[in-house]
Amino acid sequence: MNKIVLLFAFSLMSSISFSQSIVGTWKTVDDNDGTVKSKVEITEKDGKYYGTVVELVNPSIEICEKCKGDKKNKPIKDMEILWDVEKESKTYGDDGKIVDPSSGKIYSCKLELKEPNKLTVRGYLGMSLFGRSQTWLRAE
Repeated sequence: MNKIVLLFAFSLMSSISFSQSIVGTWKTVDDNDGTVKSKVEITEKDGKYYGTVVELVNPSIEICEKCKGDKKNKPIKDMEILWDVEKESKTYGDDGKIVDPSSGKIYSCKLELKEPNKLTVRGYLGMSLFGRSQTWLRAE
């Protein structure tokens, strides 16, 4: 009987841990002043994760004038700002990219789900050591 209870508890814990995902809508929080800047919807397609701005909150800029390539002079709302992020073990990233619409710069990125409702987003050039992190909050 104890084995059955343990097996049930283990399967329940496994399903809970697998249900935690970065997929969903997240509020981006400015790491300087703590204000919510936008909402980004993260989706999964073919094992990779993508993030699209679905709402701008009190925007200071609405067009990505400093972006390069196909994002140049495009509206930030509905822009894919996060792409090609793959799930590794506990983290997501290393091959993924993220664009900062205010500077137009593209960074490598790493994502880590710290809690079910907190996502650490780290953008960096070269090594993850040389970058900056933001904590995004799951939108309700």
